[in-house]
Amino acid sequence: MSQPMRIVAATDLSAPARRAAERAASVSIDTASALDLVHVADLGTLERLRERIAGLPSGLEVQVLDTARERLEALAESIRQTYGVVVATHVTSGPLLASLSDQASALRADLLVCGAKGESLLRHWVLGSTATRLLSTAAQPVLIVKQAPRGPYKKVLVAVDFSSYSLAAIQAARRIAPKAGIVLFHAFELPFEGTMRYAQVAESAIDPYRNAARDEALSRLKRLRDLAGLSPMQATVRVRHGNPTLRIVEEEQALDCDLIVMGKHGEGFVQELLVGSVTRRVLSECSGDVLVSTHKSD
Repeated sequence: MSQPMRIVAATDLSAPARRAAERAASVSIDTASALDLVHVADLGTLERLRERIAGLPSGLEVQVLDTARERLEALAESIRQTYGVVVATHVTSGPLLASLSDQASALRADLLVCGAKGESLLRHWVLGSTATRLLSTAAQPVLIVKQAPRGPYKKVLVAVDFSSYSLAAIQAARRIAPKAGIVLFHAFELPFEGTMRYAQVAESAIDPYRNAARDEALSRLKRLRDLAGLSPMQATVRVRHGNPTLRIVEEEQALDCDLIVMGKHGEGFVQELLVGSVTRRVLSECSGDVLVSTHKSD
């Protein structure tokens, strides 16, 4: 059995961000893990106002922090009553990512949970450049929550590229969703396939190479499943040809998965997912939550 985790859920205290706190509570129950709620107050706005407006009353910063503590404690109490989870609360201020990183490190967090939308800077975690920075720099796996929880995760799609991050992604999926069925998924495109089509090479000539690549990927998925200690009953394997980003979303919808898991870096599409526009496409088009594992397997 996995050791209990320490889960840190970040919230900007908006209604959409409440989903992340509730999902963190659900995972806390499933994994018998400790839960902390963290709010990073945006005092920079007040500082900018003071530069423009003379005569602002003193003590506004203290008032903002006190109000944030009251609202965060109210959220924690609601979670306690709904989920029966004891929740610790923390309010800090400063640059969002740096402050959150410092707080997560201080709490020795094993998992960082945030919402896909919010009223303030948190909304940019997924849809803007802050998402790339967070996913690229976080020391912990990051769970991005899009849906209100309806019980534990039931089916998890683990997208692997056979890099050193793939096994760790499977282990992360098992750790936060111990009751879920797992689908190990790989999408592939043949090297120079576009060039061959441009040269009008017949599909019948390309098919043998495509079939061989599919068979090899299936064999590697099965070996990876064995290495992860999973049986065919616990994890199925699927391989599809085509654009990996599109195939991930298609598989999620076709199999009714409520969580997508991928490694932080790797060769091929997983690396691309975290550094450019593909990130925004996957996170904006998928229906369920996304867990990004930050660790490599040895």
